Amino acid sequence: MQVQITVNKKPRTDEVEPRQLLVHYLRDTAGLKATNVGCDTTSCGACTVLLDGVSVKSCTVLTAQADGGTVVTVEGLGGTADGGQMHPVQSAFREEHGLQCGFCTPGMVMASVGLLSENPNPTEHEVREGLEGNYCRCTGYHNILRAVLLAAQSPDAGKPEAQVSA
Repeated sequence: MQVQITVNKKPRTDEVEPRQLLVHYLRDTAGLKATNVGCDTTSCGACTVLLDGVSVKSCTVLTAQADGGTVVTVEGLGGTADGGQMHPVQSAFREEHGLQCGFCTPGMVMASVGLLSENPNPTEHEVREGLEGNYCRCTGYHNILRAVLLAAQSPDAGKPEAQVSA
């Protein structure tokens, strides 16, 4: 079947299998490798992207369900896709050392953007609840939590197109 999806602001038309998962479309067809495959069961969150502005785990969304929609991956946040500056959430993760091995980081960042779009001023408890289902096996979450709270200080942290001002 043919799908039309805008991925990181670039319209695409591709032939896909009706049963293809969005995570495999992004990685194999669109060539965006930062969206990781961790579990294929929506348990880990490593594949989290924004679909029409909503944070989703792309391992349980069919590509056909995204037809006509807009997908943003970590590569498309802020101005990073075109060599511009990082998104406020990316910058906060860097500043607060909210990563270790980096495998979960793209999903954590995208889930954080989704959380901040829904709740721009979350409490520590709300961040913990908002990131529930996104697992990190390295950091113990302390720095990730700090990073999201720092990012929340930017009024644009919940907007995928936002960039850190110079």
